[in-house]
Amino acid sequence: MKPLDTPLAGRAIRVLLVEDEPALAAALADNLEDEGYQVEIAPDGSTALKRWASWDPDLVVLDVMLPGLDGLQVCRQMRALGHTTPVLFLSAKGAPEERVEGLKVGGDDYLAKPFHLPEFLLRVGNLLRRRAETPSALYEFAGHRIDFRAWTAYLKDGRKEALGEREMAILRLLVERSGEVVSRDEILDRVWGQEVFPSSRTIDNFVLRLRRLFEPNPAHPVHFHTVWGVGYRFTPNPEPRPEASPTKEPT
Repeated sequence: MKPLDTPLAGRAIRVLLVEDEPALAAALADNLEDEGYQVEIAPDGSTALKRWASWDPDLVVLDVMLPGLDGLQVCRQMRALGHTTPVLFLSAKGAPEERVEGLKVGGDDYLAKPFHLPEFLLRVGNLLRRRAETPSALYEFAGHRIDFRAWTAYLKDGRKEALGEREMAILRLLVERSGEVVSRDEILDRVWGQEVFPSSRTIDNFVLRLRRLFEPNPAHPVHFHTVWGVGYRFTPNPEPRPEASPTKEPT
């Protein structure tokens, strides 16, 4: 099954750079190309929409303040059309509420201007790495089927359940990291953003909902494990638990 929106083997990774400042656009493009990426520049929101749809980039670096359509509108429109390409927002606006707004419309990361070039390149690399690790659009385990694009779970008992934004994001992260312990801090960073911090109980409640959907017995989970004091681990194919040996009656 083809991975969801992963860079295709045999070609350079494509980065769509949406930036209306010519000097900054040229400097960023040069550095991205030095890293081996193929770069196209879009100077405004309308051009960005067209190139995003036609060129199928692996990553979009998207300035927020653009002539015409701003970056938030561009991202919102493309997400509504089903495009899941990772988005790194760039903006001179770096207040917490502005960062949160960028994440709410579908951004994956947000970098305030001015920024250091090494940090920019590191964030680009991290987003592309996460994309390469993204599970398939359709993911199956233990008789269940998850459609990540439709935010829908088809359960093995025949039920169809819609998943909320947070549930889907947590599930997706745990599936990406199957078998590994994912810390609460990473869940906060990836799902809520660095400027919004729910309580640990909030995260527990979302995991509890996933257990109620997918576990044979939510009180004794075999897929969604709590690692006390750290976070959670997802096990798609747990080893069968050994049956207890029968007790030998005394003779």
